Amino acid sequence: MSVEIALVQMLGSVPHWFAVLILGAVPVSELRGAIPVAMGIYEMGPVDAFFFSVLGNLLPVVPLLLFLEPVSNYLRRFSIFDAFFIWLFARTRRNNTESFEKYGLLALTAFVAIPLPATGAWSGCAAAFVFGVKFRQALPAIVLGVIIAGVVVTALTMTGIGLVDLVMGV
Repeated sequence: MSVEIALVQMLGSVPHWFAVLILGAVPVSELRGAIPVAMGIYEMGPVDAFFFSVLGNLLPVVPLLLFLEPVSNYLRRFSIFDAFFIWLFARTRRNNTESFEKYGLLALTAFVAIPLPATGAWSGCAAAFVFGVKFRQALPAIVLGVIIAGVVVTALTMTGIGLVDLVMGV
């Protein structure tokens, strides 16, 4: 069972718009999982699916940008968390340093906008922290990336649902 389906089942008693908001906010699914669930399972229209998924995906951005550094500094006092942050920061630097040095904030926006696993708002906040991007610069770059990702995922989902309808003869 996928994580998104497990979350949908757990959120079965809440209004659909709220479930989509939550799915958009959690790092496992973000809007990449929330939009297909909203349109495919909850049968929301594309505008509502986009709106609630993007809004949910943006909810954790400000707290992450503001508190990731102090929280990580506190947690690094414990060896297990220190090992995790060393791994996370090394991986982020290894995978993104060249593009970030070359393209700056555009690279951050693109990183968030590309709807692939391990990209998105949560990872974008981590990348902004690792590369020392100030809040005032990181927030608009991440918001723009989330909106672009929302448009892409909504369009892909609409195309996919249309193809399923066509194949099923609906």
